[in-house]
Amino acid sequence: MSWWVTPFTENEFLLRSLLAGLLVALACAITGTFVVLRGLAFLGDALAHGILPGVAGALLLGAPGIVGAAVGAALMIAGVNLVTSRSRLSNDTAIGLLFVGMLALGIVIVSRSDSFSGDVVGILFGDILGVSGEDLTGQALALLVIAAAARVFARPFLLLSFDPEQADVAGWPSRRYHLILLVMVALAVITSFQAVGTLLVFGMLLAPAGTGALLAHRLGGMMAWAAVIGSLSVYLGLLISYHFDFAGSASIVVTAVAIFFGVFTVQAVQQSIRERTAPGPSPDQPPDPSSGVSSGIPSGVSSGRSAGVTRA
Repeated sequence: MSWWVTPFTENEFLLRSLLAGLLVALACAITGTFVVLRGLAFLGDALAHGILPGVAGALLLGAPGIVGAAVGAALMIAGVNLVTSRSRLSNDTAIGLLFVGMLALGIVIVSRSDSFSGDVVGILFGDILGVSGEDLTGQALALLVIAAAARVFARPFLLLSFDPEQADVAGWPSRRYHLILLVMVALAVITSFQAVGTLLVFGMLLAPAGTGALLAHRLGGMMAWAAVIGSLSVYLGLLISYHFDFAGSASIVVTAVAIFFGVFTVQAVQQSIRERTAPGPSPDQPPDPSSGVSSGIPSGVSSGRSAGVTRA
């Protein structure tokens, strides 16, 4: 029992790291679920990397890194919206251009300082063991804002994830709510990078939410699973880091990704077993005319059309 509990009861820094990690897990579970449903993985990755020049510039000027992260995220979001609204370029192209541009700018800023190597490691990979009480307060406030926004805008966010045009028809402008969702993702990234770093916060956004999508089919269930898996990843990752002297932030993300592939593998094996054991049609049984086999029509076409009429 001491292997599982003692590290947190005897080490104040590790206990504070656990609290910070749990706040990150909850914030990323909420926003990550919408990222997975909306297909914003590339944008989430770009935001996580796009704050690098802001953080680096703030540290060079002696300002708090979180202020620079907010500026970098705001520039990233504004740039994507500007390029997509004023040109014929696709959203992915705009994100890709700003992604590499902001990352390169961050490297240029870092190269201007000879004593930036330690700060760069902290920016990229985080320092969860160095989280302060003020950081915890900021993370808690950000979590409350994210949770409130998800609660208020859950319906338009969900509709936006599957049919943006239908959201416009229903009275929820897709561009407005897409921007609100981007701000939520940016807030989660900004408040999480100090704990897990800009490179690893993307893993916390995707891995627990992706596992939740495998285990549940409703929005609430997906978020609940993502929160549980993210929290478990934080706990196990910190234990692994403490006992085996691994990097704490990386251990957390590796644990979350390992859980995803574990669940994915189990479900794939179960699906394969079901397909092998499912009873096939009897050789003496005549074909069903409604299946479309005898007429050369692919099965499911008629039922798909009627189902579409019913849904409409």
